[in-house]
Amino acid sequence: MLSAFGWTLAGLVVLIIGSELLVRGGTRLATRLGISPTIIGLTVVALGTSAPELAVGIEAALKGSGDLAIGNIAGTNVVNILFILGLSASIQSLALRNDTLRIDLPMIVIASCALLAMTLDGELTRLDGALLIAAGVIYTMVLIQAARRESRATKLAYAAAQGEPPPPSLGSTLFDTAALLAGIAIIVVGADWLVAGAVELAKLWGVSDEFIGLTVVAIGTSSPELVTTLVSTIRRQRDIAIGNLLGSSAYNILIILGVTCVVPSSPIPVAPSLIKIDIPVMVAVALACVPVFYSGRQVSRGEGMLFVAAYLSYLGYLVIVRT
Repeated sequence: MLSAFGWTLAGLVVLIIGSELLVRGGTRLATRLGISPTIIGLTVVALGTSAPELAVGIEAALKGSGDLAIGNIAGTNVVNILFILGLSASIQSLALRNDTLRIDLPMIVIASCALLAMTLDGELTRLDGALLIAAGVIYTMVLIQAARRESRATKLAYAAAQGEPPPPSLGSTLFDTAALLAGIAIIVVGADWLVAGAVELAKLWGVSDEFIGLTVVAIGTSSPELVTTLVSTIRRQRDIAIGNLLGSSAYNILIILGVTCVVPSSPIPVAPSLIKIDIPVMVAVALACVPVFYSGRQVSRGEGMLFVAAYLSYLGYLVIVRT
């Protein structure tokens, strides 16, 4: 028991250190290269902080624990949007960019609905995984195109908000790149420690793999997104925060679950409760974002609090009914 608590605490501390490096490196690198920080958040940072989900998914799929792998993705996306995004908005209202409304939100809704449709037959096949990965590649290409079309005025406005940009130099660029990569690597290690300790605790308490995937593992693997978002919010680097959350949620389904489905030779079975309850909850959360995001083009503090309350209610249901 003490060992499990120790790994959990150590993982959380390492995650905080890694997230600070990631945010600093990502923001500075974006400024030096003239790239929108939102695109950095939606691609490099989003994929980096989703690495724990990928590691958990592949390991669970190879061991025949499909419920844990799929439950982790569904649970993580609910945590990302309801709890982490809601918590960040509760601290300070989140303004939304045009690309968020035109690209990211529709992709999250489409990906969530596609996953529900794919699981209706009770399994996820390699073909399903390949289709998800292909959609993920298209999504990334669209993001890159959006970054290239970003107006000079937008970039200048961001530069003005951040202050005078640092002079472009090879040494500084390499240093920032190293900080970004080191942050991602440290986050992966920290998440592994946190999840290992939390899973051990959960098994000591005698709960199911499905419950572990939806709660302990989902919350554990969402810790990078949580810490990164909170650090970004405190440092007033909101583009990285929002981009990371939305990008991670889309990539979790398209790339992370897609790769997870491709790795094992046999289809991954999906538990009936995931099909009837938890994946529909994930879809409902994505759909709920549509009126919230489009009304006022922001997530207000009140809406953020409602998101957090909704997640706590869902978590309470899982603890009371599913254990």
